[in-house]
Amino acid sequence: MGDELKIKKLVKKVDDIYSTIKKLELSPSIKTLINEKYNDIKQIYADFIDGYLDFKEISDNLYDGMYISDGKGKTIYINEAYTRITGINKEEVIGRTVKEITEEGKLFKGAVTMDVIERKEMVNSLGLSFKNGKDLLVTGSPIFDEKGNVRLVVINNRDISDLKELEHKIAELHTEKLKASEEIKFLRKQQISNNNVVYKSENMNAVMDLVSTIGPTDVTVLITGESGTGKEVIADEIYFKSKRKSKPFIKVNCAAIPAELLESELFGYEGGAFTDAKKKGKIGLFELANEGTILLDEIGDMSLNLQSKLLRVLQNKEIVRIGGNKSIKLDIRVIASTNKDLQEEIKRGKFREDLYYRLNVVPIELKPLRERKDDISQLTQEFLNRYNKKYGKKAKLEKDSLKILEMYKWPGNIRELKNLIERMVVINKDGLIKYNSILSILDMENVNFSMLMNDNNFTLKVAVQSLEKEMIMNSIRKCGSVNKAALQLGLSQPALWKKCKVLNINIDTN
Repeated sequence: MGDELKIKKLVKKVDDIYSTIKKLELSPSIKTLINEKYNDIKQIYADFIDGYLDFKEISDNLYDGMYISDGKGKTIYINEAYTRITGINKEEVIGRTVKEITEEGKLFKGAVTMDVIERKEMVNSLGLSFKNGKDLLVTGSPIFDEKGNVRLVVINNRDISDLKELEHKIAELHTEKLKASEEIKFLRKQQISNNNVVYKSENMNAVMDLVSTIGPTDVTVLITGESGTGKEVIADEIYFKSKRKSKPFIKVNCAAIPAELLESELFGYEGGAFTDAKKKGKIGLFELANEGTILLDEIGDMSLNLQSKLLRVLQNKEIVRIGGNKSIKLDIRVIASTNKDLQEEIKRGKFREDLYYRLNVVPIELKPLRERKDDISQLTQEFLNRYNKKYGKKAKLEKDSLKILEMYKWPGNIRELKNLIERMVVINKDGLIKYNSILSILDMENVNFSMLMNDNNFTLKVAVQSLEKEMIMNSIRKCGSVNKAALQLGLSQPALWKKCKVLNINIDTN
């Protein structure tokens, strides 16, 4: 530093003078006084050197570069970090003015020293070292003397190349976060069934009114009904009408996951909790659904052991991972569904009564499609529109075809109707789905022929063909062959074979 050099020169002169004085013949009192003053000067120098060494050690261990100039802009000090960051050595700048260095244009640009001196305030700038191409954040601060003049300018140089790289990584992470967020939204939409709730019957009107009422609440719901009646669709509607619709909606099919795995899937586990467990553990589906909604589908198939653990979760609103001891609080809505009669399961000892009452706060019972005849025409049209669009078709139902659908008992309920319409659309060639094509697919044992015969809207031809088909199929089942059935029905074998072809009776499967 410049002050250090000046003091060293001054001390050297003092040493020379003191050596000369010591050779003179002086009185003891004068010699004593000179010795005292000399020692004072040496102590001041020692204190200065100690302070300077402390300052140098501290400044050289700073992460940022330090560049110090005097009040006229002459460089008097740089620390080691400055050299490391910029590649500029002390010999290239010490004793030179910042103005001179800037005008030369070989070492750096973006200097603020002269601006700090002129404006007498902190100045920031973006700089660049020409030695190594590093981008710098340059911050200059003035230090004033007792008269308010700028005595020193301290410049802090921070390498922002790393910051730019970090900024780039942050931007990449932000992009990844956005992609992940969009992917989660997409997967969440995929998790929600795309089936519209189509209905006309009084039963479904009552169900949907109840869904609208309970949707915005957090009440626990138990949806019951035969397989294929639309329990999942109703669960979706409850979710869509809830205050948690922007939060996770996790669906768990309790019948599809082996009993020994279901517990770990629901509650998660800590690392090393059991053989083959992941080292970092695994988050459970309850945790994934936290703040949102969880659907426990086919709850009637859950083991009694797991039912007791589920009951504790519902009571305490918290879970503990397998192998862990930390309680995880839950803020979650529970919807359960089943195609079983849980009260009957309770009598058989297959389902816990206390869990049943915990789940059955608001029960929703979905009637089978055979008891919702008014919904069949609308559902059929909905599926026709959907699959015509999907397969690029323009299929329509023949008038009597819809009547056949309404007379069918639909053991598979809405799912069976949906699959049948999709099949009819796919195999249709002339744009009209005829009743005999439908009859050839339906299980005749589930066709209500008494209703069919009493329905005045059916043509005689349809009624006769339907009855013929039922009788022929029953006869073939009983006799075991078309030839024996022909004898029982009083027909020739060729005649029965012809009727089977006309009525689309698949002989190989009857």
